[in-house]
Amino acid sequence: MLDIIAPFFERLYETTGLNFSPFYDPYDWNRLLRGMWVSVELIIAIIALSLVIGVIGAGAQTSRIRAVRWLVAAYIEIFRNTPPIVQLLFFYFGLGAITPQVDMGGWYEPMIGSFGWAVIAIGIFGGSYNVEIFRSGVEAVPGTTVEAAEALGFTNFQIFVYVTLPLAFRFCLPALTNNIISLAKTSSLAYVIAVPEITYSLSGIWSDSVNVPEMMVLLFVYYIVLVAIIARLMSSLERRLALPGYGQ
Repeated sequence: MLDIIAPFFERLYETTGLNFSPFYDPYDWNRLLRGMWVSVELIIAIIALSLVIGVIGAGAQTSRIRAVRWLVAAYIEIFRNTPPIVQLLFFYFGLGAITPQVDMGGWYEPMIGSFGWAVIAIGIFGGSYNVEIFRSGVEAVPGTTVEAAEALGFTNFQIFVYVTLPLAFRFCLPALTNNIISLAKTSSLAYVIAVPEITYSLSGIWSDSVNVPEMMVLLFVYYIVLVAIIARLMSSLERRLALPGYGQ
């Protein structure tokens, strides 16, 4: 592909001075692709962790144990009321400093690298919003539906897993979509702890080639396309999971 587009972008640079070096320089091209791939991996991992936390937190909020409900409420207040970049730096430099290191045969590597801390920090941040999103979905489930499940002999756990959660997930999909899109964009903060995602990769390119405006345009286009794809997928999922009589 690079062989096909390289001549055009080389001529563009020679005639206009617009330097989109990743599209004609093999080294920059590989850095761009690597950054895009790491960015996608990071976003998928962050979203997955935030969803797991959201489901578990929403379930814990229905617990009969007051201490469990209090812990979930405290978690939400702490991580929803502090900036994600502060949380990211706290996890990486604060907790990372006391995390055990692994002997790699002559040198030591942290047990959790920058990628892992980015997933943990941003995933926990997103999970604090997902807990409330799933809670709103759980509360939207009709009481008669829960009573019918109880009449069939379902335990509270079975009702949550097989009845309440599937319906709650459908009810909260619009709000969940907004948070997932927000997390996809927030993942770019991993740049500050040197995760080699798209922002970090392009910053390396513009430092070498002094083509900041061109790389910023490329970065904008990348996130516009990525978020559009995520929104499209979530919209398609919402239509496929729609149930007649439940919010339709």
